[in-house]
Amino acid sequence: MVSGHEIVGKVIKVGSHVKKFKIGDWSGTGCLVDSCRACENYQEGLEQFCLNGRTATYNALGQDGKTPTYGGYSNTIVVHEDFVLRVSEKLDLAAVAPLLCAGITTYSPLKHWKVGKDHKLAFLGLGGLGHMAGKFGVAFGAEVTVLITSPEKEADAKKLGAHKFIATKDAEQLKSAIGYFDFILDTVSAPHDLNLYLSLLRVNGVHICVGVSPTPYEIHAFSLIGGRKSLAGSLIGG
Repeated sequence: MVSGHEIVGKVIKVGSHVKKFKIGDWSGTGCLVDSCRACENYQEGLEQFCLNGRTATYNALGQDGKTPTYGGYSNTIVVHEDFVLRVSEKLDLAAVAPLLCAGITTYSPLKHWKVGKDHKLAFLGLGGLGHMAGKFGVAFGAEVTVLITSPEKEADAKKLGAHKFIATKDAEQLKSAIGYFDFILDTVSAPHDLNLYLSLLRVNGVHICVGVSPTPYEIHAFSLIGGRKSLAGSLIGG
């Protein structure tokens, strides 16, 4: 099972130094195939923030600065065992592959900010990232609300186990949520008004961006200082 950014399949060859895998093992590779393996961030298990340049699985150059990576578009791929995960044969491979991209992208910030029981979490957007955010949020014990522009997606939100649904184009629904959430996980990769969503955070609330808008955000200072709120970002995981 492959896409450009994650790969799940069988190990077909191992080097003499490999200790974690043998030929025939099911394994998976996520968004990264290498990093400098030396910098401070790598030593802390944060190779996604490699100070000397990480190597993405797809459309990047290796640490030699010359060898291109083709990810799931490769016939075969060679990856250091430190960047390979073991996959149980009992799992549905079609369900495993998204965990290595959209899954880790949403899991990482929720774990970093320790989102869980007694937290009110909203996630913005119901695409691939949003589906994962919803499932993780529910599994971690948070009260989960979907913020979405399309009311027809409410049924899909409920299938994920979301507790609440707010149509962001409905002024009354939005008004009822002002100052309500502890966290908003923003998965949208289109221009949108962050000031609007910051108003939905309670004091000390955190708005976490994992989606990539094509245009810069315009943030009013009082959207943050009015409630000691934070605007943060997160990039996949180690």
